[in-house]
Amino acid sequence: MARQSITLANQNDEWLKEQVAKEEFTSKSEAVNYLIKQARERDAYHEYVQMKIDRGLKSGFSTKTKEE
Repeated sequence: MARQSITLANQNDEWLKEQVAKEEFTSKSEAVNYLIKQARERDAYHEYVQMKIDRGLKSGFSTKTKEE
């Protein structure tokens, strides 16, 4: 794994410390990795939904009636 040095706002650092203290995560690094993974999954989902929307818009309006 790559090592990084990051600077956190005090409130974010406190939140991370609380998560570790509550044993939600074993370390601040684990929490940060989890949050990044969640953000990446959310981005991938948004890209998928946007692709579906774009495909629907590109297909145009239907001329069929509800019964057809």
